[in-house]
Amino acid sequence: MSVMQTYKRFDLNFVQGEGVYLTEKSGEKYLDFVAGIAVNALGHSHPVILKAIEEQSKKLIHISNLYHDDNQIALAQKLVSLGDHHSVFFTNSGTEAIEGALKVARKYGREQGKSKILYMSESFHGRTMGALAVTGQSKYQEPFAPLIGDVQQVVFNDKEDFLAKMDEGVCGVIIEPVQGEGGINPVDPDFLNCIREACDKQDALLIFDEVQAGIGRTGSFFAYQGFDVIPDVIAMAKGLGGGVPIGALMVNKKADVLTFGDHGCTFGGNPLVTAVSNAVVDTVSNEEFLKEVKAKGEYFKEKLLPLVEEYDFIKGIKGRGLMIGVSIDTEKMAPGTIVAEAIKHKLLIVGAGKDTLRLVPPLVVTTGEIDEFMVKFKSTLEALKK
Repeated sequence: MSVMQTYKRFDLNFVQGEGVYLTEKSGEKYLDFVAGIAVNALGHSHPVILKAIEEQSKKLIHISNLYHDDNQIALAQKLVSLGDHHSVFFTNSGTEAIEGALKVARKYGREQGKSKILYMSESFHGRTMGALAVTGQSKYQEPFAPLIGDVQQVVFNDKEDFLAKMDEGVCGVIIEPVQGEGGINPVDPDFLNCIREACDKQDALLIFDEVQAGIGRTGSFFAYQGFDVIPDVIAMAKGLGGGVPIGALMVNKKADVLTFGDHGCTFGGNPLVTAVSNAVVDTVSNEEFLKEVKAKGEYFKEKLLPLVEEYDFIKGIKGRGLMIGVSIDTEKMAPGTIVAEAIKHKLLIVGAGKDTLRLVPPLVVTTGEIDEFMVKFKSTLEALKK
């Protein structure tokens, strides 16, 4: 095969999508609760995205960042106005946004002689050399060592371990408010407050990786808005473009340290992707839309909770908003077995971490579609129970 074999792909070839459904080449329709791994915030073929692509593609697709572009300016202003930050740098992906965040932290600490970056166990921040260096899963790191130095892992949600490693040499601490690839693990608010206080005391930057948890996924536009902590730096992507490749790095005034020549991105924030992102952000940031995400998340959890009693291999339900994890007892059942069986029932789900099923449907999912999911999911579980 001419495509490099870096993914173990399922024997599925999708040719069309609408809402929360994907149609396979065979004509079979599947209920999609993967959403491009939390990317398709508005589902497939949403009218506002189609309109933005059609209208902008007739005008201008790419010009480079040597020139100004109204779509990019509007999107940056929008993101800043929706939160507590000062300026935005656009990338093509979440990994690139993380790389930018690490550079911001290193430059911020440089004048003070600080260079160490703390990161969390079981975290995932991307696959480039810098992002890998702060990813707390050795299986991703080992084939590519040595990675960048002066980084140190902290046990996630362990205040004692964090405080033992947080010192005057730290320039930044990076954390996911809800770990995605690590297993849909929300941060403990006390742990997060401890980090914020320590960063302020040691004059280090707090970096939030909201690549998966941001843009409405957890029920607030930015994930940090669901906690009593404001980070200095936010990396975002996935849902930001609703399917087109765009990421962003957003900083407060203190962390606004990059200047001419410090960083760049050829395709980042071009007119086409920012036109689409503007349409997505306008839709997702609506207060009623976000209220519905929260309500649907709670409804979904309520439907899932009884499964803990019904199936001995299901240990619990966790997550925030429409970023939900189903914990599996791996001694009794492999998560991958459930994912594969679900496909037979025309249901798409994906794993996360060692023992979790990840449920990240489009944010436009309805309660009726959640009910449909439950029927297919229970059929899947029953087939494995026998």
